[in-house]
Amino acid sequence: MRISTNTIYQSGISKISALQSEQAKLQQQISTGKRISSPSDDPIAAARALELAHAQGINSKFADTRKTAQTKLNTTESNLASVTSLLVATQSTLVGAGNGVLSNTERASIASELNGSLQALVGLANEQDASGNFIYAGFQTGTAPFVATASGATYTGDSNQQLLQVDSQRQMAMNVTGDNVFQANGNDTFKTLSDLVTLLNTPITNTATQAAFSAGLATAISSLQGSVDNVINVRAATGSKLNELDALDTSGSARDLQYSKSLSDVQDTDYASALSDLSKNQTIMDAAQKSFVEITSLSLFKFM
Repeated sequence: MRISTNTIYQSGISKISALQSEQAKLQQQISTGKRISSPSDDPIAAARALELAHAQGINSKFADTRKTAQTKLNTTESNLASVTSLLVATQSTLVGAGNGVLSNTERASIASELNGSLQALVGLANEQDASGNFIYAGFQTGTAPFVATASGATYTGDSNQQLLQVDSQRQMAMNVTGDNVFQANGNDTFKTLSDLVTLLNTPITNTATQAAFSAGLATAISSLQGSVDNVINVRAATGSKLNELDALDTSGSARDLQYSKSLSDVQDTDYASALSDLSKNQTIMDAAQKSFVEITSLSLFKFM
């Protein structure tokens, strides 16, 4: 079979062009660090890389949501710590209030102190976060949830929970509502303090008023202990959520590392392999070019 000179030229040029193209591709992979620059380079790997990048993006969004959740819960936990301290201090104040040697004036002085504690508690119950939202108002975050009254305070918020998706399988409530903190189980902390103020301001003039005072004080002290116990339980639940978020952060970070590794395995350049291929390809291309020159220089005219 005879091969035309044109065929020889076309075949040689085609082979050299393919080698040059492969050489350029290898050089690009080495310079960019990416094995895949377009889906056509490796359609299956490119599709897998998109899946991994999407999953990693979702994982990152959950991490951002958890940061928001932690900020909200930390604000609530800090406020509950202040509420606990105030109520415990009030309990300490009441320890001596039942002392029979106290005068009406001295009890009135304690009443004044407790009235200040009541006002401070209303202030804590109307706490706002860094964005100006009332933390105990449910969905009514733009309005103070408690309004002071003659008998304590009235709750004007709602009982709705603010839920955040903190992981693919976990939704978490970011708030506690004021009625569940300060007025749970029919035990109204504001009314308890208000009743104590009224009780301590009521003069003791005889045995009957002394008995009424003692009975009222015992009831109030019991009620106040119930309030303290409830706040402590709410704090414990908040702390548990913060611990859970920490655990989710740990597992989320581990997933992110795994996604990064998998993405690297799929799309990053294996430098050792690429450099070896580049060297091998250069050798082949040099040989092909030399061979092409040798073959194309053959002609019968050289022998005439």
